[in-house]
Amino acid sequence: MTIVAGEGAAVFDDSGHRYVDALASLWFCQVGHGRAEIADAVRAQLETLEAFHTFDMFTNEPAERFCERIAELAPMAGARVFLVNSGSEAVDSALKLARLSSSLRGEPDRQLIVSRRHAYHGVTYGGMSVQGLPANQEGFGELVPGICTVDHNELDDLQQVFADHGPHIAAVITEPVMGAGGVHPPPEGYLAVLHELCDRHGALMIMDEVVCGFGRLGQWWGSDRFGVQPDLVTFAKGCTSGYQPLGGVIVGTRVRELIEADPSFVLRTGHTYSGHPASCTAGLANIDIIERENLLARAHRIGSMLGPALSALVDEGLAVQARGQEGIWALQLDEATPAADIRDRMLRGGVIARPLGSSTIALCPPLVIGDEDINLIIGALRDAIEARH
Repeated sequence: MTIVAGEGAAVFDDSGHRYVDALASLWFCQVGHGRAEIADAVRAQLETLEAFHTFDMFTNEPAERFCERIAELAPMAGARVFLVNSGSEAVDSALKLARLSSSLRGEPDRQLIVSRRHAYHGVTYGGMSVQGLPANQEGFGELVPGICTVDHNELDDLQQVFADHGPHIAAVITEPVMGAGGVHPPPEGYLAVLHELCDRHGALMIMDEVVCGFGRLGQWWGSDRFGVQPDLVTFAKGCTSGYQPLGGVIVGTRVRELIEADPSFVLRTGHTYSGHPASCTAGLANIDIIERENLLARAHRIGSMLGPALSALVDEGLAVQARGQEGIWALQLDEATPAADIRDRMLRGGVIARPLGSSTIALCPPLVIGDEDINLIIGALRDAIEARH
């Protein structure tokens, strides 16, 4: 399919067909498509300063203002922001900062990274190595060493890893709600216990907010939604709603103070386009829209409609399980109902959803979506499943 235009919660193909974008493109388009104010702001920035690097002594005004806004919104106090270009780069940067922190505080043997089964953390070697999706790791050769993956639900499994390896754990990385791995909300109290274990054993907590950040769970961060204050937060996707590539790591005080303790220390990592002024301008305009239109509250409305509708399909025997919270959901189908087939049938009904694995359909629409388009998603999904039965 060739997508040629977008408006609000919908996109259009080269034949003029309209589709409800039921996954916010790829989990990122919070404010919807076709926002002229973001395009205008980016164009004005490009006409003023199209780009300049932020290495060594250099910075630019949009990057400074964007980082200030992110630090103000951060789920922990006293944060600073390290900018990159994507979620994958953000994850790799957070992993590097976690291991660097161990070295800076005189614990060079504390290098182990703990991750969770079903987690998705990007496609660069670091993120791929810590994700809990073996199919995504196959064929790429030797992965980054020093990784331990635990069950995504079992606290006993997590506690055992800390009991066995506590002095060697640099960090635990987790999503607030797992996205691409099948939309798995955490068990009640799981993230609070994880945070306590990290604090008790001297490990860092990395919250991968690439999908859940910027309002997807009804607050700015999934960390806020679950009441935890991580040490490092990765973000991308919703920070510009996809209008420009941008991501970053929010660095809390435990890591920041180690890096800043020695004035002669040089953080030798970064990317050519880190702090790109046009991307940061898009991010600022995007945040303004989320605030002005109160889109955090809209996530709750999405959940109040999708949640009961998906549960009804389960109750009627048309699906196996409904999972999700606020603005992100998944429907688990029975093994005889291929998710790709349901996706294709939904396309014919004017809705773009995403199959995950062989039997899961994910839904994560733009936060600007109206009730009518939410009902179109529900109707197309029901029709597609009923046609298979």
